[in-house]
Amino acid sequence: MATATVPPPARVTPPAEKVGRPRRKMNRTLKYLLLVLFALIVLLPAYVLLVTSFKGPSDADPSRAWFLPQTWDPSGWAKAWDTLAPALGRTFAMVIPASIISATLGSMNGYVLSKWRFPYANVVFTLILFGMFIPYQAVMIPLTQLMQGLGVPNGIPSLLVLHIVYGLPICTLIFRNYYASVPDELIEAARMDGAGLLRTYFSVILPVSTPGFVVVLIWQFTSAWNDYLFAAFFSSGRNGPVTIALSFLAGGQLTDYAASMAGALIASVPTLIVYIILGKYFVGGLMSGSVKG
Repeated sequence: MATATVPPPARVTPPAEKVGRPRRKMNRTLKYLLLVLFALIVLLPAYVLLVTSFKGPSDADPSRAWFLPQTWDPSGWAKAWDTLAPALGRTFAMVIPASIISATLGSMNGYVLSKWRFPYANVVFTLILFGMFIPYQAVMIPLTQLMQGLGVPNGIPSLLVLHIVYGLPICTLIFRNYYASVPDELIEAARMDGAGLLRTYFSVILPVSTPGFVVVLIWQFTSAWNDYLFAAFFSSGRNGPVTIALSFLAGGQLTDYAASMAGALIASVPTLIVYIILGKYFVGGLMSGSVKG
C-alpha cells in the first residue's frame, strides 16, 4: 500500500521580518546613493582637469571650467608631454631608489629597536622621531650649506640623499610598530639555533615584512614624487624632478590652462598607478602593526 507523501509545512514569515526587509533595502539604497554622491564630489576636480586639458586657448577660461570643450584640442597634452617627459625620467631615477633604500634602512632600524633591545633604545628612537617634527623650512639654509660642503651635486643626487635621510624617521616608526606584532618566540627560537642579528633578520623577519614594505614604499614614493620644497632649493628646471617642470609649465604671465591641466594629470598618473596596484595592501599593512599578536 503506497504511503502518501506529506508536503512540508510552508514557512511562515514573521511579521517583524516582513517589516524589516523594506527598511534594509531602503538603507542599502541610501548607502549606495551617498557613496555615489561622495564619489562625484571627489571626482569633480579630475573632471575639470580633464575637460580643460582638451580646450583651446580661447576656450580654456576659468569662467567656462565646468563646460565641455567647444572643440577638442589635444595640443595641450603634446606641449605638456614635451615639457615633462625629461623630468619624469629624472623623477623615477630619484624616487625608486630613495623609496627602496629608506624602506630597507627603516626596516633594519625598526627590527633592532623592537626586537634587539639595548641600553637607551627608547632615547635613540625618540631622537630618530624628532626629525619628523622639524619643519623643512627651518633647516633649509644650513642643509644647503651642508650639501655644498659634502660636495653633493645639485639635482637628482642631492634630492636622492635628502629623501632617504628624511624618510628614515617615518619608515623606522612604521616598521617598529609592525615588528612589535611579530611573536618574540620566533626571535628566541632563532637565537637558540645560533642565528645572530643579521641572520635572524634575513631568515625570520624579512620574509614576514611584505605588508610593512608595501606601506612604506607607497608612503615614500608618494612623498618624494610630490615634493616641491626640496626640489626648489636643490635643483632647477634643467636637472629637477617633475614638480619643478610642472611649475614652469604653469608659470608665466599668460597661463596655458590646457597644458597646465594636462601636465597635472600626467604628473599624477604614476602615484595613481602605485595606489591602484598596491592600495589593497596599504590598509592591511597599516593595521598589521596596530595590535600586538
